[in-house]
Amino acid sequence: MSEILVLYYSRYGAVEAMARLVCQGIESMPGCTARLRTVPPVSATSESTAPEIPSKGPPYVEQRDLDECDALALGSPTRFGQMAAPLAYFLQQTGSDWLAGTLAGKPAGVFTSSSTQHGGQESTLLSMMLPLLHHGMLICGLPFTESALNRTETGGTPYGPSHIAGSADNNPISADEAALCRALGARLSIAADALRKD
Repeated sequence: MSEILVLYYSRYGAVEAMARLVCQGIESMPGCTARLRTVPPVSATSESTAPEIPSKGPPYVEQRDLDECDALALGSPTRFGQMAAPLAYFLQQTGSDWLAGTLAGKPAGVFTSSSTQHGGQESTLLSMMLPLLHHGMLICGLPFTESALNRTETGGTPYGPSHIAGSADNNPISADEAALCRALGARLSIAADALRKD
């Protein structure tokens, strides 16, 4: 059984919805299961502002989630062409995993949402890949053999799925965006199954 960690940060819910679609793609593949996790928000104050356990949604990610996963899907909203601070903060705390090679050789993919068509989706996805490459992960994108990537008039890139939420964050995920999220999950499952050592 391959287990894929789907780890995300979501402020208004679009990235969380995408994460759940990635999970659907993972679990559509025989012998694969998804583990959905999020990261806590960060605060400008130095005191703790987030509870140990979220009041709703999936639990916060723990060290063992990285140890136990066979692959990783990483999702973040776009913030000026980069991943959001909470996800970056979490990744910057994974030095011990880098030293131990916890993620080395495991497949990974990325996904994002922005409020506008030209909100920096592709640069955000690329910025999310950088720490994963430092960890020695094997990046899985979306090939143009995915028909939704050729016809989408909303989000979608070869670097990973994307969504255009709109300036009021009220655009639903389009059929093509949803198909690409599921496709990423399926691709990660196939890669993890092929690479997993028994």
